[in-house]
Amino acid sequence: MNKIGFNVLAWSAVVSDDLFPVVDRLKEIGYDGVECFVGAADDPAAYKRFGRHASDLGLGMTAVTVVGADTNPISESASVRAKALDRIKWSIDRTHDLQGTILCGPFHSAHTVFAQHPALEDEYNWAAEVLHAAGEHAAQANIILGPEALNRFECYLCNTMDQLLYLVQKANHPNVRAMFDTHHANIEEKRYQTALSTIAPVLAHVHISENDRGTPGDGHIPWDDAFGGLADINYGGWLTIEAFSRNDPDFANSIGVWREYNDPWHIAENGLSFIKKMAAKHGLKENATWNVPS
Repeated sequence: MNKIGFNVLAWSAVVSDDLFPVVDRLKEIGYDGVECFVGAADDPAAYKRFGRHASDLGLGMTAVTVVGADTNPISESASVRAKALDRIKWSIDRTHDLQGTILCGPFHSAHTVFAQHPALEDEYNWAAEVLHAAGEHAAQANIILGPEALNRFECYLCNTMDQLLYLVQKANHPNVRAMFDTHHANIEEKRYQTALSTIAPVLAHVHISENDRGTPGDGHIPWDDAFGGLADINYGGWLTIEAFSRNDPDFANSIGVWREYNDPWHIAENGLSFIKKMAAKHGLKENATWNVPS
């Protein structure tokens, strides 16, 4: 059975007690879980408090993170790659503090850091080496890593499911799998069904995200193709809404969010209804059989 989550990045990229009322209301609306962003300099104790609060409400937990230029897994510098592994391990530890089961995001390479060439085989090898080592660390906490393919304007190592599958297979670790994001796929993939069929053997997490990052169902994502494709592969993992706002200006500026798309509560309330409607339409919940982390 699929569970439906909501990423609290719509309010803040900082995990703190200030998000407790948000989580409380998400529970009241009917969500099964929440997702948090794991930052580089946050207070570890805050993650434990947040994780306990969500757990006490009966909510599941997932997390997302990114890496930057000084922690780039595909840097030519071995010392930078070592820092990348340390950064990912830190994020795994904070996910464990949250009582989370999945850590996803584009941590295979530095966000918005580009070279003057397409991805090189050396870069895939470096990323795979870091991910394999991170998978060893994640396994100790029973956490699945879900590296993410981003659109061409945010990274170059993995834009498509073909590239992401290639990297995950190179990493060669059972705790290193993959995630699928409907927003990025809308830019980079020819067909949702083909992309989902490609990544199906290693798919562990899905972000439901509209073309403008607002309320799912209000834009032009081909949702029938997306949910139909998920049903075709019997996907049984999380369906987590990732939407953005300018509530956290520093984070919004870092990812190029320059305007409001929809009010976060409009996204949360209408997005949940939309996912349930589309899942029912395509028989997704009824057909889901995969063994993925809950």
